[in-house]
Amino acid sequence: MILTIIILYLVLVLAIGLLSHRLFRGTGEDFFVATRSIGPFILLMSLFGTHMTAFSLLGASGEAYHNGIGVFALMASSSALVVPLVFFFIGTRTWAVGKRFGYLTQVQFFRERWNSDGLGLLLFFVLIGLTIPYLLIGIMGGGITMNQITGGQIPEWVGGFVVCAVVMAYVTYGGLRGTAWANTFQTLVFMLLGGVAFFVIVNKLGGFSNAINLISERHPELLIRGDKIKPLNMLTYTLIPLSVGMFPHMFMHWLSAKRAASFQIPIMFYPLCVAAVWIPSVLLGVLGRIQFPDLQGPAANSVLVQMIKLNSPEILAGLLAAGVFAAVMSSLDSQVLSLGTMFTQDIVRHYGFHDKMSERKQVLFGRLFVIGILAIAYTLSLVFNRSIFKLGIWSFTGFASLLPVVLAALFWKRSTKQGAIASVFSVIILWTYFFVQGWQTPGYTVGGSGIMPVAVILAVSIAAMVFVSLLTKPPERAIIQKFFA
Repeated sequence: MILTIIILYLVLVLAIGLLSHRLFRGTGEDFFVATRSIGPFILLMSLFGTHMTAFSLLGASGEAYHNGIGVFALMASSSALVVPLVFFFIGTRTWAVGKRFGYLTQVQFFRERWNSDGLGLLLFFVLIGLTIPYLLIGIMGGGITMNQITGGQIPEWVGGFVVCAVVMAYVTYGGLRGTAWANTFQTLVFMLLGGVAFFVIVNKLGGFSNAINLISERHPELLIRGDKIKPLNMLTYTLIPLSVGMFPHMFMHWLSAKRAASFQIPIMFYPLCVAAVWIPSVLLGVLGRIQFPDLQGPAANSVLVQMIKLNSPEILAGLLAAGVFAAVMSSLDSQVLSLGTMFTQDIVRHYGFHDKMSERKQVLFGRLFVIGILAIAYTLSLVFNRSIFKLGIWSFTGFASLLPVVLAALFWKRSTKQGAIASVFSVIILWTYFFVQGWQTPGYTVGGSGIMPVAVILAVSIAAMVFVSLLTKPPERAIIQKFFA
């Protein structure tokens, strides 16, 4: 019964994505940014659904299982404040620049802003590299959900493959419009069913008060910050949500907005959406210690799904599992489409066909790269066995550290291509160093101080941008007039 419900849900999502093809105009702009026609509500749902992946459900609950309710303060509370500010200061401005000059990717913007092909090519490879771990989160989440909810009957590799196949079908056929429609539906599903899962499971545990009493008796450290999360750790974690300012998939959705006013609803309601998803996920992760006390390391990724299976009737368990799939796919689709857009526009079209590339070929190359990147990410997911939360944090650390690039491009006339290149290289070098140092160390911080690597990398990235820009020749007047008129 559970498997049947999941299959029916996947078919429904596929149908929604494919139906959007009826409005497809056959152009690259329509395939990649839906002809910039997305209104406020769908923009909110697509932005939120794209941002809240398996990281927010499986990853957050798994991390809370080990470290308690302080996980909410690490990411959710800061995201609720930081992300709307990023939408306001960066999202609206990139939308305006993109609409004015016809940009479809952020690499196009940065390349022309500093008149540098080298910078554009460097950013292309860096953004691809940082997005791959983000893709793995979704594929691993799909595999874990399918495996746990069916009692191990369906291997994880099959679940991951099914997610990739469904996403590939509606993304390659429907483009961004299909992705936005599917995201809207799936975001509503996982927000609603996440709340349902919370109330059903808590009721099975004898009510919220009883469940909290059980946790306070057995694992009181999970209900207070204690020594698990140091103050510096919590403070520097607030820099992680800045990553949203450099996500390729967020940039793509910003460009799809119909008008600047479309950002008003996402900015206003984003904090409520964050609370609606993160509060149940974190609390259920903590309560998972009652029924599953011995999960070790990455095994905690599955605690939410195991609790759903143990405490819900089959039909409800199937629906709740579908909600987890909704969170997984609502991010995966936008991520692969954004990478397909970048490959088509920033590599094939820019270095090969230039402006002679037909609309049909643009769509074809975008589709082929989506298939290719999904195949690579799926293959990698078969050999990775890491905490979804930690995998996401390393990806977000890189994106957040690149924020000086977009801030300088939008707000600082004196910034130069040399400064931008120096900033990107500083991120590459330091991110690689800290990744090698901390990948195998649970709860790694810089020198054991509690400071997250993102704080150091971001500071150096800012310094590199500022000092190198000031030491090099100012940009040409024509460039300044073009972007700051």
